[in-house]
Amino acid sequence: MSEQRSPEGGRYEDEPAQALPEYAERVLDVADLIPPGRVMTYGDVAEWLEQGGPRQVGRVMALYGGAAPWWRVVRADGVLLPGHEQRALAHYRAEGTPLKAASRAAEGHLPRIDMRRARWDGGDRAEGHT
Repeated sequence: MSEQRSPEGGRYEDEPAQALPEYAERVLDVADLIPPGRVMTYGDVAEWLEQGGPRQVGRVMALYGGAAPWWRVVRADGVLLPGHEQRALAHYRAEGTPLKAASRAAEGHLPRIDMRRARWDGGDRAEGHT
């Protein structure tokens, strides 16, 4: 029997948390903590968890992040997630995430996230985190 996934490739809201590896659950919990209009990099999430690295966090988001606010976990350079740029951009605009205007040389003329203004540090390691 195959596991059902959301159209984004992640878990469904009603999918049991026990079905996820422990590390994946921790990564998704951090993604859920990031306030609207703010972002953390893949490396920030790994550092905050004190486990794994950017690639491991990226892998978790790719496999299980569909039901989490995936657009809030980003590349360190602020470039929008390839293949998901328009959907992410809609979320950023709706949440008021600081963006930098695209240069004319930028592929597709898409803005980037203004990392200096949008980056969230986890504020006091976020309440309830252990």
